[in-house]
Amino acid sequence: MTRRVSTRLMNICVASLCRARRVDAAERVVADGIRLGCLPDVVTYNTLVAAYCRLVGVDAAYSVLHRMREAGLHPNVVTYNSLIAGSARGRRLPLSLDLFEELLRVGLSPDVWTYNNLMHCLFRSGCPDHALRVLMSMESANLAPSSATYNILINDLCKRGAARDALRLFRYLERVGFPRDLVTFNTLIDGLFKSGRFGTARRLFWELLGSGRAPNVVTYTTMMKGCFRSRRFEEGLTMLGEIRRAGCRFDAFAYCNVISVLIKMGKMEAASDFVEEMIAQCGVLDRVCRNTQINLCFKLGKMDDGLDLLNQVDEIDGYTVSILVDGLCRNNRFLGAYNLLKSMATTGTWSNLVPYNCIIGALCKQGKVESMNFAMMLFSEMERTDSFTYASLLHGLCKLGRFLEAFRIMMAGVRKGVRLPTSVQRAVLTGLRLSRHKLHARKLSAPSSQVPGKAGSESRSGLAWADPNLDRDRIGDPAVLRD
Repeated sequence: MTRRVSTRLMNICVASLCRARRVDAAERVVADGIRLGCLPDVVTYNTLVAAYCRLVGVDAAYSVLHRMREAGLHPNVVTYNSLIAGSARGRRLPLSLDLFEELLRVGLSPDVWTYNNLMHCLFRSGCPDHALRVLMSMESANLAPSSATYNILINDLCKRGAARDALRLFRYLERVGFPRDLVTFNTLIDGLFKSGRFGTARRLFWELLGSGRAPNVVTYTTMMKGCFRSRRFEEGLTMLGEIRRAGCRFDAFAYCNVISVLIKMGKMEAASDFVEEMIAQCGVLDRVCRNTQINLCFKLGKMDDGLDLLNQVDEIDGYTVSILVDGLCRNNRFLGAYNLLKSMATTGTWSNLVPYNCIIGALCKQGKVESMNFAMMLFSEMERTDSFTYASLLHGLCKLGRFLEAFRIMMAGVRKGVRLPTSVQRAVLTGLRLSRHKLHARKLSAPSSQVPGKAGSESRSGLAWADPNLDRDRIGDPAVLRD
């Protein structure tokens, strides 16, 4: 006699398959359950909605709602929370607002996570003022902010370069006795490192240790990465020993960080040992791990081994191509790098800016006429350029005494708003004067031709605000945020 399959057992199977990123298999389990008379419930569909949001997209997840209603089930607040979180992940602010309005329209009451997800979406879409209005709406609805709410606030403040304000909020929570979890510490430590406040980040880490909380692998990895970012490589490697002593298991991300730093320090043998350890510990390696392996092979001069590893990369991205191109250029295989770039241009949607810059930079350093002509040809093919592109070309042209060409390219960059290093501007101007092109030198030194600011990429305008089609008044309307 066979026991009837329960909905609870089916939900466990569906959740396990979704965690393993096998949504199709989870759908087959649901279909088999219905055929056996085991009907899915709201939990089943909510699990599918969350999986589709994470793995496929929010549009595919929203289609599950129609199936729920056909089965006589009504979506609950958890369903809409998953959908709003999915739209936040894709920075689809108008969709998040539509889902929030739909939640209110069907008579559901938002909970803390509804507001958290909406705040997160507003922050990611570049609307911090409106996100703070959502926080006030939460308090008006008699919902107490959770630790996750303040973690979202601290994370956004750090990302916007306001680490000082994030630290003040952290201290305020300490004064009022609000529990600060490990995620709060990890977020703030990371933000302090990124804002260059190394000492404050390190003191906060020691404060965490003194509070009796046990740091996890994320804490140690954040500290290690922060030390590396501050070019305190030896201190970062000592943090590696702390991770091992604490019994924390290394993840692939930590391995890749350590290997990259060892390569920068020139410790190739140690980097190779860590690659072997990463392969043994992590099993299946993702794209980032393979990229790190390929980079090490090229640094060691093992070109063929690096190219063989390319077959094991599941999906080639711009970083993979940049590593390949840089490795080929370092070995003076410029034509091979160019052919590789052209052959891979149709295989992905990644930007070719960095790979092209690698080739152009290497060609310009050659100081040869034919190399410079090849670089100019590549420059004419580029759809997008930045200050590095122009700086490489201008240095190369000045090295060969081609100052008039450098003048024309520099003026074109000025008109596009490209910011160039002062050293590049000075090199072109000095070259024009020495070659007796005084008229061009005067044009270049005129105030209208000056490039303001420091070297960087093309001019950017502050925050990237939300979709221009978005009705901003709609966000701030209290009737939308609380009904």
